[in-house]
Amino acid sequence: QRCPSIKVTVVDLSQRQIDAWNSDKLPIYEPGLEEVVFEARGRNLFFSTAIDEAIIEADIVFVSVNTPTKTSGIGAGRAANIKNCELCARKIADVSTSDKIVVEKSTVPVRTAESIRRVLAANSKGLNFQVLSNPEFLAEGTAIADLQAPARVLIGGEQTPAGLAAIAALVDVYANWVPREQIITTNLWSSEMGKLVANAFLAQRVSSINSISALCEATDADVSEISRAIGSDPRIGPQFLNASV
Repeated sequence: QRCPSIKVTVVDLSQRQIDAWNSDKLPIYEPGLEEVVFEARGRNLFFSTAIDEAIIEADIVFVSVNTPTKTSGIGAGRAANIKNCELCARKIADVSTSDKIVVEKSTVPVRTAESIRRVLAANSKGLNFQVLSNPEFLAEGTAIADLQAPARVLIGGEQTPAGLAAIAALVDVYANWVPREQIITTNLWSSEMGKLVANAFLAQRVSSINSISALCEATDADVSEISRAIGSDPRIGPQFLNASV
C-alpha cells in the first residue's frame, strides 16, 4: 500500500490458504488489514502457490515461517525449531537463478542467520546471497497501525560492503513511509538478539507487576494505583503495567 511501485508476492504451499487470501473473506482478522489488502491486491500485491516462480523473480525474499518449540532432541520443550527456516533456505538456493537478499522475519534464536547463510552458500551455481535480520514488533490488534507507524524498524546484516549494500536496499524500501531516523541498522546478531531482548523485557514488566499484585493483596494496597504511581516516572513509563492475575 505504501510502496505501489514495488511488487509483493506472498507465497504458501497451501492452496486453501492462498484461495482465502484471494477471496472477499480473509483467513485472519486484524483491524485495518482488509483495507490494505483490498486496495493493493491485484495491483502490486499478489497471493500465489507458484513458489519457484516468485523466488526466481524476486530481488528480496522475506522468510516468514513458524518456529515452534522443539518437541524432541536437544532443547525439547524450550528451544525453537528452525527447521522451517532451513527448508526455505534450501528452496531459495535450489531455484534461484540470480543473487538475492534473504530477509529473516521470524522470531528465531540468535545466530539462526548463520544456519540460513550456510545452506544458501552451499548452492553450486556460484550465486551470492546476503542474509538480513528484520524482526517484527507487531502486537495483535494493532499490527497494521504498528506496521504503518512503527516506533522503530530494526535491520541487521553483515558489516561488509555487500552486507551494507543489502541493508541499504531494505532501508530504502522502509523509507517509503518510515522516517530514516527510526530505521536502526546493526550487525546480524544484534538484530536477532534485539527482538528476543525486547520480548524478555516486556515479559519481565508483566511478571513484575503480577508479583506486586500478590504483595498488594497481602497489604491492602491497590495494584492499579501502584501502576499509576510508578508509571508516571518517565524512567519507567506506563506501558505493560496492568496486572493480569
